[in-house]
Amino acid sequence: MQNKGLIKLFALLFGLVSIYQLSYTFVKSKVEKEANTFAASRVSESEEGYVAKRETVAANYLDSIGNNTVFGYTNYNEAKKKELNKGLDLKGGINVTLQISVKDILKGLANNTKSPVFNKALADADAASKNSDDTYIELFFEAFDAIKGDTKLASPDIFANKGLSDEINFQMSDDEVKPIIRRKIDESIVSAFEVLRERIDGFGVTQPNIQREGNSGRILVELPGARDIARAQDLLSSTAQLEFWETYKQSNTSFSTFLIQANEKLKEIVEVKEPEQVKEESELDSLLSDVSADSLDLATQVNPLYELLIPANPGSNAMFRAAVKDTATIGSYLRMPEIRRLLPADIQFTKFVWERPATEDTEVIDLYALKSNREGTPRISGDVVSDARADFDQFSKPAVSMTMNTKGAKEWEKLTGDAYTNQTGIAIVLDNKVYTAPGVSSGPISGGRSEITGDFTVNETKDISNVLRAGKLPASAEIIQSEIVGPSLGQEAIDSGFMSFLIAMAIVLLWMIAYYGKAGAFADVALLLNILLIFGVLTSLNAVLTLPGIAGIVLTIGMSVDANVLIFERIKEELAKGKGKSQAVADGFGNALSSILDANITTGLTAIILFVFGSGPIKGFATTLLIGIITSLFTAIFITRLLVDWYIGGKGRSLDFSTSITKNLFKGINIDFLVKRKIAYVISGILVAIGLSSLFFGPGLQQGVDFVGGRSYTVRFEQPVSPSEIASELNTVFGSGTNVKTYGESNQVKITTPYKVDVEGIEVDTEIQDKLFTSLQKYLPDGISKDAFVLGGVDDEAVGILQSVKVGPTIADDIKNNAFLAILGSLAVVFLYILLRFRRWQFSLGAVVAVFHDVLIVLGVFSIFGKLMPFNMEIDQAFIAAILTVIGYSLNDTVVVFDRIRETLAERGWNGGANINYAINSTLSRTLNTSLTTLVVLLAIFIFGGESLRGFMFAMIVGVVIGTYSSVFIATPVMFDALSKKITSGKE
Repeated sequence: MQNKGLIKLFALLFGLVSIYQLSYTFVKSKVEKEANTFAASRVSESEEGYVAKRETVAANYLDSIGNNTVFGYTNYNEAKKKELNKGLDLKGGINVTLQISVKDILKGLANNTKSPVFNKALADADAASKNSDDTYIELFFEAFDAIKGDTKLASPDIFANKGLSDEINFQMSDDEVKPIIRRKIDESIVSAFEVLRERIDGFGVTQPNIQREGNSGRILVELPGARDIARAQDLLSSTAQLEFWETYKQSNTSFSTFLIQANEKLKEIVEVKEPEQVKEESELDSLLSDVSADSLDLATQVNPLYELLIPANPGSNAMFRAAVKDTATIGSYLRMPEIRRLLPADIQFTKFVWERPATEDTEVIDLYALKSNREGTPRISGDVVSDARADFDQFSKPAVSMTMNTKGAKEWEKLTGDAYTNQTGIAIVLDNKVYTAPGVSSGPISGGRSEITGDFTVNETKDISNVLRAGKLPASAEIIQSEIVGPSLGQEAIDSGFMSFLIAMAIVLLWMIAYYGKAGAFADVALLLNILLIFGVLTSLNAVLTLPGIAGIVLTIGMSVDANVLIFERIKEELAKGKGKSQAVADGFGNALSSILDANITTGLTAIILFVFGSGPIKGFATTLLIGIITSLFTAIFITRLLVDWYIGGKGRSLDFSTSITKNLFKGINIDFLVKRKIAYVISGILVAIGLSSLFFGPGLQQGVDFVGGRSYTVRFEQPVSPSEIASELNTVFGSGTNVKTYGESNQVKITTPYKVDVEGIEVDTEIQDKLFTSLQKYLPDGISKDAFVLGGVDDEAVGILQSVKVGPTIADDIKNNAFLAILGSLAVVFLYILLRFRRWQFSLGAVVAVFHDVLIVLGVFSIFGKLMPFNMEIDQAFIAAILTVIGYSLNDTVVVFDRIRETLAERGWNGGANINYAINSTLSRTLNTSLTTLVVLLAIFIFGGESLRGFMFAMIVGVVIGTYSSVFIATPVMFDALSKKITSGKE
């Protein structure tokens, strides 16, 4: 081997760089461990809420020593930025896919037009988007073209408006307008992306990830380690519509007239109930008792509106008050067209807005009447805010200070002047909630400075100022997919993942020594360097390590052995021919190189496709697999060669590449595989037929929420529970379709429900969490709060929701389509690669038929045993990753066999197929050795790798067994049968 010195230098440098990169992870872990020890010494477990208190103490400790030098070259703050990134499944946190509403952007560009053609096209695009993969803007254009008649996109009441006058005029054709609108849409999505980036930067998590997903209007956001999930969701989906309105005075008699008329009208159009007698006295009861003494003396009557409204506190700028539980009903009444028509002329455009509840326990809130106009636009919008920051008011309570631009300052002076003159208030409204509505007592306010006050926490003022400073989203952002992982589940995943990693590595290291002796020890050294390089590269690239990523590394351990096995087996063949040690080693490495490259390229191609079509943790799996393939090639081909050459170069050293037990294994084997191919065809045909009948006529596949949409929750209890009992109770709450199954231990279940799968919004998530908490109350520890249940695993008890996943129906369809494309794409790419390498389409046909055979059997096994196995066997993205890996592994085996067949045929000719049998027999040692090693590794992950990986690993195990079988009994026979007799007889 040439350039040994250069290879040694590269290996040394790569190893040192990897150690250096990983040292930051070590430093960060060391300092955080010291912080946790310090916090434990300051806060006793006997204190109430000791977990939260310890977290606060630890955070303060880390802040105080963050810039202190550690080991003379770094500090904690720097190490935290450069550590090995851990994904949500290892660290906990939130992963969401946001859908920016292109519909909202279009309406904004059209200046909220009333054009019936435009709005009909939007409605048609909404309907079409449910069953189409096209972007919303293209669906809108198609819908518009179908119904437009003489109407043009450049009509003055659509896009040829004042706002777009610089780019669109009414003389332009639709084809001229469309690219402009597409560009405007893209600019708005870029704007939303930047707004979200600014918000996330101010949120305070380390190593956040935000990226656009093509031109779909979707934005992927990952916040590893985020603990306050509700706060994160609010921050991401909030449109931040800040508005300033003038309020009406309580003494305005027009509202008294309106209230009487509205109440009488509601008696005619809604069903009313007799007021119930309330037993317990509360703030609400006290207020209602005051109302009963009202001068109208309506207590003995049935009044739909009067019985729900309470007079506002005198001196405030609110118009009424009401119980929080009644706000939805009152709002629905006030929005009725027949009720709105009763508003007197001087207040006909009134906008009714509720106060923001101060806390979750608030029982009564104010209803404000805001002075509006025909268009419903506010006096001042939030786009005039040039700066905002968290502050404290004159009473030392958290507040938000704002500074307005020149235009805003002038409008603010005018608004405050009007409020002072009219003795009204100014309502500061954020996302359609009144935060505060102060009066103006000293005349117009100049300078454009103002303050939002209320019952805020410090975090709330930080978030509000962050949102205002970053700007508002150009359109609403709905969370269409989310995954939330509790920190305790993440720690368990780390423990189980590394347990499987260590066990698998120990088994492989021992096996290589047991099978190849000293040569196996050299392969082990190369393997350990390989692992070091994988982690070093992951850290250097700022890649994210996920639980499937750990599985990818562990799988790499098994597959990287394959290259060494190929090399050692070829060296043994060369030694058997009587060659000297040095020559046998050189020829063995040289002859094995073709097979090694072909096998790794085919696996790499499937990994690339997996990376392109996968998302989240699956990308992590593909990333580590790709890195592992590259580092495995380097260590197996170069490092193992260096060690072997070094050893045999010494005097009196013997290297046999086997032990006394394995020396004569697989020697003299001469199985006629081609003769037995018809038996194999029958066996495979039966297995495939059984699988297909189960798929189409039997139980079929259990599709996970990834493919059908819905929500799933992993919930842990203190004691074992009955899934069927819980399912029965939840089905009465959520309706039919809710599925509950044991997930791992008997005290842990996975709940999947399609309840309101078509409805987006955090409100639905909160509603389902409330229903789960109420329904599961009797299975939970006494006194557990809803917050503790939702954030399950915040302490050592780890009871409650450990993980939740939400997938909207639209994105579920996209995931399913991408999975289908990934499988077809991998087959097409591999077919072409094998065709190029072996120059005969029959080889490609054999490989693809074998892969189809393997995939169908794996699907059949999952269909037949899906409901019988004691672990999750749902079809989701992880399963697709397993299928693609099975394809890669099966092809790996097949290509090695084909490569030996090609080599043998070049030397000996076809001889009617006899030499094909010879080629298969000569690779049998490698095939079984690699398959058994990989199988043992997969079993280690299956047993010790955690519940979330069991279905994934089971598919891999079945795939490896079937893939090994098919490479010998399906791929080669199909290739042979597809060839003409002229070729196999050697006449062509």
